[in-house]
Amino acid sequence: MKKIIIASLAISLAGPVLAQSAAEKSGVNSLIGVAPKTEDFVQEAATSDMFEIESSKLAVDRGDAATKTFAQQMVTDHEKTSSELKALISAGKVKAQLPSAMTSAQQDMLDKLKGLQGDDFIKQYHSDQESAHEDAVDLFKRYGEGGDNAELKAWAASTRPALEHHLQMAEDLNK
Repeated sequence: MKKIIIASLAISLAGPVLAQSAAEKSGVNSLIGVAPKTEDFVQEAATSDMFEIESSKLAVDRGDAATKTFAQQMVTDHEKTSSELKALISAGKVKAQLPSAMTSAQQDMLDKLKGLQGDDFIKQYHSDQESAHEDAVDLFKRYGEGGDNAELKAWAASTRPALEHHLQMAEDLNK
């Protein structure tokens, strides 16, 4: 009986971690261009914003002039998208739960950045930003074109151009 209670507790605590569907988590949906489920989109969009904000706050402190300018824009823009997503959920227009923390992979990337200084920090931050924005553009494109929640789909489609601009800016930093 004790084992059943412990197993039940472990499963209930792991639920939010495992909430993302296997197809989205493995990248299969992205490869074949399928829109994520609403819950998956919210999880990925929210954790992406968390990473963008936290890594960019570091870059505002540690970067060169061009990096600081880019990073401040990322903080401002991603705080805005986080607020918009939260508003859609709190208004009941989107039925999903916001994550309380970024993914372990994103946390690992942030931890790596925290350990770097100077040119090493700048190169890693620039690389991370390009990669993160490639993923975000893909995510918002797929949901904006094929998502199942009309309000969230419209928001994803209207947000995508800003993310594409961020990606262009990140690519320019990497040149």
